[in-house]
Amino acid sequence: MRPFSLHKLPLMVALLSLGLAQPSFATDTLTSKAKAAQQQEKQHNAEREAEFNKQEQKLAARKAELEKRKAQLDASIESLSTAFSDNEQALAEQQKKLHLETGSLGELFGVVRQSAKEVQVELEHSVANTEQTEQIAAINDIVAAKILPSIEELTGLWRAYQAQISSSATYAELQVPFVAGNGEITKLDVVRLGNFALLSDHGPVDWDGKLASDFPRLPQSAPTSTDAAGIVTGQTAAFIDPSRGDIYKQLADNPTLGERFEQGGIVGKIIAGLFALGMIIALYRAVVLVTTEQKINKQLKTPDTPTDNPLGRVLSVYNSEKQLHVETLELRLLESIMDEQQHLERGLSMLKLLAALAPMLGLLGTVTGMIETFQVITQFGNAEPRVMAGGISMALVTTVLGLITAMPLLLAHNLLSSKAEAIRNILERQSVGLVAEQAEAQTSEQEDAYAA
Repeated sequence: MRPFSLHKLPLMVALLSLGLAQPSFATDTLTSKAKAAQQQEKQHNAEREAEFNKQEQKLAARKAELEKRKAQLDASIESLSTAFSDNEQALAEQQKKLHLETGSLGELFGVVRQSAKEVQVELEHSVANTEQTEQIAAINDIVAAKILPSIEELTGLWRAYQAQISSSATYAELQVPFVAGNGEITKLDVVRLGNFALLSDHGPVDWDGKLASDFPRLPQSAPTSTDAAGIVTGQTAAFIDPSRGDIYKQLADNPTLGERFEQGGIVGKIIAGLFALGMIIALYRAVVLVTTEQKINKQLKTPDTPTDNPLGRVLSVYNSEKQLHVETLELRLLESIMDEQQHLERGLSMLKLLAALAPMLGLLGTVTGMIETFQVITQFGNAEPRVMAGGISMALVTTVLGLITAMPLLLAHNLLSSKAEAIRNILERQSVGLVAEQAEAQTSEQEDAYAA
């Protein structure tokens, strides 16, 4: 160990003094900083308190203002409620007073308005409305009125009735706007008969209150404007539709035979074609069979001279083959009869096929029409029957066409088959008689040979 040096003692004392003095200096610095921060915080809190007080004063003022306004609104509501109640009571009293003062005039007003509406509807569809514009205006005023009618309005209603009565007993020549088939609007010269008919040079025309147009269909004896004078004087008898065209429109709703056939569509046309083909075959075969029967009847009178007919051909086979044995001759005659039967029944199988095919095609049209109807129902619903009428018409018309075609074809097939069967029976009876005659002859020859 080295000995402690005395000359270093003062330095150590100084260092020790310095170390003891340093903590006191740090403490003073922290204290001053804390005091400064505390002072700053106090100042910040004072500023915030001042701001809060200011906001509190503003909110208090706003609250006072709103409370004042609320009080004013409450007072206004109370005043309005009181006024409303008073008005309701006054209105009830006035209505009661009005009811007592009007008495039966209210019922009169209702009757007048109802009568005016009836006349208004009448004038809207009347063919004489072009000559009654003044009456129409008076009636419209009465219908639109909300108060009791005046004497002038009641007089206008009476004049409208009088004008309708007067015009129903007269006829006049005038011009009306007319809508042609191409949509063009022109002027048409017509004769008005009363309040229900307009006659042009081509017959009655439809009038909807503003425009005239042709009816879809008219009867053959429909009158024209040239017949008007004779109709009025009673010199000309003609059918006049008193319903202002409703009967003519119903006539248009009844389709003709051609229109019903058109409703059958392509299937109906095919059935009609099969019917025509079957009837041609049936008529041709009927002529052939009747002619053949007549020839056979003539041949029965002259059996020794065969001609060109089924029986004559069978006799020719017999004359050429009668030297054969009876059984062989019988087979040859049977063969000849079978050939003739084939010719007699030619076309009858086609008639039977057509008669069976027609109802099946009718059923096909029915199914097709119902499919179309269901498609229409899917698209538009079933609220409007006119929308579904096309498919239902096709379904029913094709069924009817199929049955109408099948019945006469079946009848023709039955009659022609019976006629062919009758001719075949004649041939068989004649051939059996020839075979029996030949058998007797051969038996007689054999007996003579045995006797010899």
